[in-house]
Amino acid sequence: MNVNQELITKFYTAFKNKDITGMQECYSDRATFSDPAFPNLNAHELRAMWAMLIKSGKDMQIEFSAVKGTENGGTAHWDAHYTFSATGRKVWNQIDAKFIIENGKIIQHQDHFNFYKWSKQSLGLAGMLLGWTSFLRKKVRKQASTKLAAYMAKN
Repeated sequence: MNVNQELITKFYTAFKNKDITGMQECYSDRATFSDPAFPNLNAHELRAMWAMLIKSGKDMQIEFSAVKGTENGGTAHWDAHYTFSATGRKVWNQIDAKFIIENGKIIQHQDHFNFYKWSKQSLGLAGMLLGWTSFLRKKVRKQASTKLAAYMAKN
């Protein structure tokens, strides 16, 4: 196992164990994060996002696999099983992650998942009817951003 594979494994092991500090320590102070719900977060925001998601995801379970380290980063697959707090619906989100790593820290983290599939699970009929539209994607992003800003203001 190379050092980048070890770092990614450390990150997901901390995530699985709901070890917020352990996850946050894997990131550089200039790290960025992006996924369909939380695009373009800086290091401060992404650390707060993980803390918020772990603290609010009481029944969240994480599984990870296919961790690969490359010279400049790596990739992994992870599954999140949780209850979406806004609707009480069960979600199984399947995510592919891509990392750029420098000096033993993650500087860029991108998560990719099928937004339509996620929206059908989390939002039910509304997700099935509108999950493919930019309208719903923008609405989800706005709600996620608002929730993160409120969390950061409180903590």
